[in-house]
Amino acid sequence: MTAMGQPNKFLTEVTNGLPGAKSDAPKSSAYEAHKKIYPKEAHGTFRNIKWVVTVITLAIYYILPWIRWDRGPGLPDQAFLLDFANQRLLFGPLEIWAQEFYYVTGALVVSALLLFLVTAIAGRMWCGYACPQTVWTDLMIAVERFWQGDRNARLRLDQSEWSLEKLWKKTATHLSWVLIAIATGGAFVFYFRDAPTLAVELATGTASPVAYAFLGIFSLTTYLLGGLAREQVCIYMCPWPRIQGAMLDRDSLFISYRETRGEPRGSHKRDESWEGRGDCIDCKACVSVCPTGIDIRDGAQLACIQCALCIDACNEIMDRVGRPRELIAYTTVANLENATKGPRDGWRIIRPRTILYSLLISAVGGLMVWSLLNRADTQLSVAPDRNPLFVMLSDGGLRNGYTVKITNKLETTRHFKLAVSGLGGAKLQFVEFDGQDPVVDVKPAEVRAVKFFVSIDPSDRKELSGDSTPLTITVTDTATGHATSRATTFSGPAQ
Repeated sequence: MTAMGQPNKFLTEVTNGLPGAKSDAPKSSAYEAHKKIYPKEAHGTFRNIKWVVTVITLAIYYILPWIRWDRGPGLPDQAFLLDFANQRLLFGPLEIWAQEFYYVTGALVVSALLLFLVTAIAGRMWCGYACPQTVWTDLMIAVERFWQGDRNARLRLDQSEWSLEKLWKKTATHLSWVLIAIATGGAFVFYFRDAPTLAVELATGTASPVAYAFLGIFSLTTYLLGGLAREQVCIYMCPWPRIQGAMLDRDSLFISYRETRGEPRGSHKRDESWEGRGDCIDCKACVSVCPTGIDIRDGAQLACIQCALCIDACNEIMDRVGRPRELIAYTTVANLENATKGPRDGWRIIRPRTILYSLLISAVGGLMVWSLLNRADTQLSVAPDRNPLFVMLSDGGLRNGYTVKITNKLETTRHFKLAVSGLGGAKLQFVEFDGQDPVVDVKPAEVRAVKFFVSIDPSDRKELSGDSTPLTITVTDTATGHATSRATTFSGPAQ
């Protein structure tokens, strides 16, 4: 007991934490229970912009697989096709082969740098308007609102006992979500195979099990993330909110509550004076429309996706009470520090970090364009046999085996001749051809493997430089005379 006659609090907490100890204190959890968010429908400029972006992005996503591109006979005519079966990606006239995956890496690097640039200039503009999670969440919420009503109606429905009305409204909502999810997953699988053909196969039940499996996976993830998880994806699953802080500075645009103008807040009655108080009437309209359930008046927060719906809601209230708009607005830290300026005054776009990102984008993009313009239309790879490295012939000569792969990136059949150089007296023997100078036909967009042997006579062994002698293998297009070479080695016994 303490001097005041009360139990020591620290000892009580420690004792209650021991096994078998009893305590009247309520148990606490390490995790806060999830509270469902019921966003109210917003009206205004930014809500309209978001709908326009949603329609455009969804139209692009659903239409792209159906655009045709004539590449010639025997070749796929789908403009955008992730042709994994043939190890290539088709984007209109551009074909990216598996050996050229560095182009995809370059595109991802440019995309990341563009995201860095947009974030440095305008904050989480991507998250608020064009992120797939945002787009499909908006769509799912709109469907929920269509069947169940706006915020208050949905709250009452969830708090009510189960009834026939509640059952059919919930069922209609989830069935609509499932249909949207299937359409989403279905559109994505069309990127991996000819869309019209796959559509018929899926409808008639003749598609491969892999197609149905991925359709199910894509549909399930869309249903879970867009319909059920919603803001939890943005707050807990997405790493971008935690990374973007490194891209922001005092001149980056973000959404903020102008506290110097809004405080002190409080309710306001008609014809009541505005003297001695702020413009915020504490109506919480900004909170009720927020898809992540935050209060923007609490300052910058990780959960804010910068969708700007709170701006529309606040502007609508300001119009009703006769106060200036943009109490909540796009602004910068620099402007907040100078409250006499408007929300967009002094917004500097050109500054060191935006210049750096722009230069990096230009450098990487320029390098990719230069590489694409100068890339070869023939790919050649050489693989020497490894078991055994060489064969000692009965007459004392040596023989090495090789497999070359010739990739024809053009849309016409081409004819190649193969030769070796760098080793005097070398003779070629092909496994599938007669003679030493055959013509190898390679069809459009085909990778053809050719197996052959290189041998030397005993008298030519003096040409060898140790157990590994440099050798060059060349393939020449008989029509154009264009040659492609690769260096390899000829193996022999250690000398």
